[in-house]
Parts: sequence; C-alpha cells; structure tokens
Amino acid sequence: MTDVRQIAAQKAPKLDQGIAECWMDFDGARMRYLRAGSGPALILLHGLMGYSFSWRYTMPALASYATVYAPDLLGAGFSDRPSIDHSMQATALRVLKFAGNLGLRTFDLLGTSRGGAVAMCAAAECPNHGLRVRKLVLVAPVNPYSEHGRRLAPFFGTSVGAALFRRVIGRIPSLYPYWHGRMFGDRQKIPPGSLDGYKAPLAMPGLFDHALSIVRTWTADLQELEALLPKLRAIPALLIWGEKDPAVYVSSMTELARHFDDVQTIVFPGVGHLPYEECVEEFNRELMQFLKS
Repeated sequence: MTDVRQIAAQKAPKLDQGIAECWMDFDGARMRYLRAGSGPALILLHGLMGYSFSWRYTMPALASYATVYAPDLLGAGFSDRPSIDHSMQATALRVLKFAGNLGLRTFDLLGTSRGGAVAMCAAAECPNHGLRVRKLVLVAPVNPYSEHGRRLAPFFGTSVGAALFRRVIGRIPSLYPYWHGRMFGDRQKIPPGSLDGYKAPLAMPGLFDHALSIVRTWTADLQELEALLPKLRAIPALLIWGEKDPAVYVSSMTELARHFDDVQTIVFPGVGHLPYEECVEEFNRELMQFLKS
C-alpha cells in the first residue's frame, strides 16, 4: 500500500511558509499534524470531514502569539485510518495523549463543529491526566441543544442511512461542491482552492468509513457531553457562531453558554458554519483578543 507520507506529499495542499508538517505515532498508526509559531500552546481541532486544512488562515495569524498545533485526527485528513474507537471520548483521550506527547501540561484548546464536542470532552478529562485547558474556544460546536444534529447524524448511523451515505456521497464526489457551498452564508466568499483542499484526502481510502464510525455513536456522545458540561464551568470560554449556520443552529448557543461562568459569545451576521474561512479577519481578530486577555 502506498505510504501515507508519499500520498500527503503528492496530494496535500501546499503549506504556507513557517508551517511545518509533522508526524506522531499512536500505537503504530501515524497522525499528521501541522505546527507553527512560538509562545503559549494552542491546539486546533477540525470538524467532521475536515482536517488541518481548515486552519490555513488561522495558523499564520496566530503564529506571532502562540505555538499552534493542528492535527489531522486519526481517520481524517492525511493521517492513517486505523480501525479504532472514534467516539467522542476516545477521540478526546487521543487529543490529550497528543498534548502529553508534545510535552504540554497547560494549553488553549479550540474546536469547531464535531471537533468542538471533542474539545469540551477533552477539557473535562484534563484533570484526570494532569493537564489543564487554560482557555476554551468553541466554533459552532456540536452540542446537545441543536435539534438539527440530533436528527440527521443518528440517521446516517443506521444501516439504511449508512447505505444511503455511501451511495450518494461516497460514490459521487461531484456532490461535494453542493455540500461544501451550503456551509457558507455567502457562496461568493468561498476561498479559492477551498473545495479542492477539502477533497484532497479522498486520495486515501477509508475517509467515509471514518465519518460513518463517528455518526454511529452520535446520540450516545451527545448524552455523554451533556452530562460532562458541568465540569467546564470554571474554564474561560469563547463561543463563536455564524448567524446562518445550517449545520449547528446558532439558537443552541444560549443554552450552551449557561454552562460557563466566564463566557463570551460572538455571532457573525450573514456567516455560515465556517467563520474561520468566510470572515477571516474578523474571526482572527476576535480569537486573538480573547486568547491575549
């Protein structure tokens, strides 16, 4: 089988100057991650069907302030696709192992979409592993209070839904432009090369199997997430949403915010599910201001 490093070198989008491609071993499975900058540690977690490419505009902006790490979580991006537990908690524990392997004990953590749920779980688990999340940033995070996600994802976790997913998405990548475009409030603001960048990991088999393994535990994950939210109360948090988010409804932000004693909320008007791509300057400015405060 073609080596994953060779595939990454051939297919992965070109990295900006100052961003290094790195690899970490997880019990024989290799995880790719990007590293940039210097200063306080910040870990960025991508969403379902995303990877470190999501942070191509965030990493350069924060590199002057922080040491930024952006992993392709196992099963996603150009990391290996092992047959392992991809539930929220199992993924969160791998994030903590990632931090520990880097020698980090205190760090800031940012997660978007499903990566936001993983980030909350990881932050709650930190005290059990001698780690601490200093600040938590959640960008349209999957949460128990958004009705859309509670209905759709579990359906794709069923045998009927999985078969439909494979047939419609797995075999017809031409539909990618439609699904990708729906994530933006204004399609005129889709960055050049964005679609090709997100499609690049299709060169490695198993991406859709990885996605299906995630949605199979979706309902149980949401129940577990709701139970652990009280553990996050003392962590300073920033919640960021796009007003026109079609994937995780902005209406869920208010209920989620109640679980934090020290919380800031930002809603970008007219923006969809990917504010770090659709309103780059505004997103980076708000993020930097929160992390430095």
